[in-house]
Amino acid sequence: MGIVGHCDLTGCDRDPLRRTQAGAAAWQAFRDTGFLILHGHGVPRALIDTAYATAQALFALPLRDKQAAAGGLRGYTPFGREHAKDASVAALKEFWRVGRDLPAGQPADPLFPPNVWPQALPEAEAAFTDLFAALDRAGRLLLSVLAPRLGLPEDHFEAVVEGGPSLLRVLHYPPVPDGADPRAVRAAAHEDINFITLMVGARGAGLEILGRDGGWHPVLAEPGTLIVNAGDMLARITGGLIPATTHRVVNPEGPNESRYSMPFFLHPRNEVELALLPGCAAQGGVAQPPITAGAFLAQRLREIGLA
Repeated sequence: MGIVGHCDLTGCDRDPLRRTQAGAAAWQAFRDTGFLILHGHGVPRALIDTAYATAQALFALPLRDKQAAAGGLRGYTPFGREHAKDASVAALKEFWRVGRDLPAGQPADPLFPPNVWPQALPEAEAAFTDLFAALDRAGRLLLSVLAPRLGLPEDHFEAVVEGGPSLLRVLHYPPVPDGADPRAVRAAAHEDINFITLMVGARGAGLEILGRDGGWHPVLAEPGTLIVNAGDMLARITGGLIPATTHRVVNPEGPNESRYSMPFFLHPRNEVELALLPGCAAQGGVAQPPITAGAFLAQRLREIGLA
């Protein structure tokens, strides 16, 4: 079964007993490793397959077409631009960022620039906006079954994440180039910034998490499941009861081939205070200095070179 626990959301939208069971499984898995394998999440397999086929076509576009949509917090980020916090070399990846569209009439926000789409691949907009919406629904459902374990009403996180700067990142790790810095890896050891990350099982191995035994352990998901991990913001409001576990993506040991993945980062609204929850304080959670989600996100984006 591996080091990571499992949670099944099947029937959780209508069955109170299933919700209780799923909440217990999610709480245990998050407490143990900060990661879980999610079943019954409701994201259609056909949508996942379409998104991966679109991702492959997207990154196969000529570099000039991709660079035409580069810059800022949306669209294309070129190979070698991002680095993990405190890392001395850039990660071996390129990616496309898709965010939430602002409702009509809402004031502009630097964390909500308009989405940018490749003119040479018009089907990308529908594929990735549909995947964004499906992963957003799955993440909210997971948080709703987890909430009672944190001493909260089931619907607590709905208002917290509604309108937040959640982000879908469509990632391509190309074959490791000849002459690459020997210290460079596809994604150096890091923790995620947000509440939770939902990742469609990657096309290609390489994801590893740092266990409490000090060793690195591979995380493999069955087809059709999602890998979910807690980020720094969830760790912060739970006082460390749920850890933001260090993870990485290592370079291939076998054939030097491309790897694709599509993590969805579920974020709270900017003004949400990342304060220790009373229910977690009662269970031994440790408070950290106060900060809003927006300030915390901006700080971390600067640290990884994406501000």
